[in-house]
Amino acid sequence: MTVNQMPTPAPPSLNVYRLDIEFCEHVFFSSREVSELFQTEPVIGNYALTYALGLAQSPYHIPADPKTGKQRVRYKEDLTPLNKRNIYVTPATLLGEPAFALTEFNAQPDTYWFAFGNNAIITRNDTQRAVKEANRWRIVETDTGKGPLVAPSNFPQHGRIKMLARGNRAHAYVLCAVPLPESLPSYIRLGKFNSKAYVHISHQFVKPEWLDGQRVSRYLNPADLPASVSLGVYDLLSIHPAPLIHRAEISGWMVRAHDDVWLPAGMRFGVERLP
Repeated sequence: MTVNQMPTPAPPSLNVYRLDIEFCEHVFFSSREVSELFQTEPVIGNYALTYALGLAQSPYHIPADPKTGKQRVRYKEDLTPLNKRNIYVTPATLLGEPAFALTEFNAQPDTYWFAFGNNAIITRNDTQRAVKEANRWRIVETDTGKGPLVAPSNFPQHGRIKMLARGNRAHAYVLCAVPLPESLPSYIRLGKFNSKAYVHISHQFVKPEWLDGQRVSRYLNPADLPASVSLGVYDLLSIHPAPLIHRAEISGWMVRAHDDVWLPAGMRFGVERLP
């Protein structure tokens, strides 16, 4: 299909919920780690926002994979039900120039004795001894001479955190075929610190229109775009768990939100191919 060909039939009209998000506290996502700097990019991924809105639920405890011993992400299990309900959440794009807050943390223990090991800080109490075995440490009881090896920890002990400052504002959108049966929350929690954010919600019902080479000013997840659209030039933001695109030129069926922002119709979470 060439860019100027219009497919038929047109997709059905969509309910568009615009979310105006205002940060009540500093928000931290570890978007990028450079040496001892843990940096938050000025965007909120749509997976994180979907969980924050309560549209997807993850269990409190996720058991480790018996083969790898690591916890497995549950995006496929948690987001596939939303695809079946034709509910989709876009990433949140910050408005204007983002404001940041920089702080420093020190999680090293305040004890009389400690040592640095391989990805771990070793501590002991007065009834224990720390014994080094090759590159590992073992904490043993003085009376028995027995004790476990210190397990490596993947938590940083010292560094700086660059957060999105309180007062930042962002826009995101929820697209769905039928009105949401449940109301979206007025307050949500975001990021590693469960920071509070206020959400103002507006609703409209929009009929898709065919546009050729339309510039989309908001962040999009390219893995979620429908196959019917043609993607032109764009800016790429490489972050986990999925890269995002910004200021993309798109040809295809689009819907127009209240704030004159055009969004592709037919987006859905691209998690089907995940293990």
